[in-house]
Amino acid sequence: MFLRNAWYVAAWDRELGQVPLAVRVLGEDIVLYRRSDGRAVALEDACPHRKLPLSQGRIQGDLLECGYHGLRFDCSGRCVKVPGTDHIPAAALVRAFPLENRYGLLWIWMGEPAGAARQAIHHIPHWEDPTWGHNQGEAMTMACNYLHITDNLLDPSHVSWVHQSSFGNADYQETKVDTLVAENGITVSRWMHDLAPAPFYQPFLKFRGNCDRKQQYEVRFPSHAFIRAIFTPPGSGGDDQPLHQDAFIMDSYNFMTPIDAGNTRYYWFQMRNFAPGDAEVSRQFTESLGFAFAEDKKILEAVQKGIDKARVAPIGLKIDLGPTRFRLALAQLIANEQAELAAVAHSGNTHDMRL
Repeated sequence: MFLRNAWYVAAWDRELGQVPLAVRVLGEDIVLYRRSDGRAVALEDACPHRKLPLSQGRIQGDLLECGYHGLRFDCSGRCVKVPGTDHIPAAALVRAFPLENRYGLLWIWMGEPAGAARQAIHHIPHWEDPTWGHNQGEAMTMACNYLHITDNLLDPSHVSWVHQSSFGNADYQETKVDTLVAENGITVSRWMHDLAPAPFYQPFLKFRGNCDRKQQYEVRFPSHAFIRAIFTPPGSGGDDQPLHQDAFIMDSYNFMTPIDAGNTRYYWFQMRNFAPGDAEVSRQFTESLGFAFAEDKKILEAVQKGIDKARVAPIGLKIDLGPTRFRLALAQLIANEQAELAAVAHSGNTHDMRL
């Protein structure tokens, strides 16, 4: 169901304060806490003694103390103190997870720690560019499987119906999309020419009247999406043309973390090629995007309920090409990972038998 050898967002860094924070990722309970030097740590959220969640314990310097009998664990998950005895059982340990702080987000690696390459974390090209503005919203919990969200983010056509008052426009409904399959994910995109801009964008454009607009939706494995919106004066848009000097660019970054099979935690922020440091523009973008995501949330949670109680499977349409290819490719990655784990386990069992 989940690709484990991958980076997922566990929390915003700002969510982690002076007490342990409980999160759930890929169906596993994790506790996050901050060491005295500010570094964040991720451990399995269960004391090995009586399985009380360690998130109900206390931070003691660089250690996490169980709130039941005071066992203390270091950032590697090793128990370093058992009150009342000098003997620490070999089994007194919890799993530690690689954790990285990038873009104000805490990224967790749920697979084999040896494979946790930092360079595999999603790259944000303009993060430190002083000429680009930035805004971000609160994380959302959506009561649906994460793949319904990746379906939605590989489907530009839904914008015309779900977001009619903001990002959508009836003129966009019939424009076909191009689908690109890559090693790291799927991209769907389309240029639409000489059409009225959607209501949300109009106040921020440097030109008036109609526009050429590009919608680009890229979803990378396992569940990270990059959405680019480009608006240019009519006649200037196209992948074969240089970007117009008055072009509006908005890049949205969306990170979906499966909580479990039926729930997803959604983190997002945006970058824009204008109004850097303008708090009012950032507020407007955050408010409008939050409203649009609430529209998506309502639809996708209803889709999950509909599929859960459906007597027959959903049908497919031509517009589902991108989402379908993403699901198939991800399923193959998961199957390959499971096969590798099974082979390693079998090899270990064979070695034990020979001993």
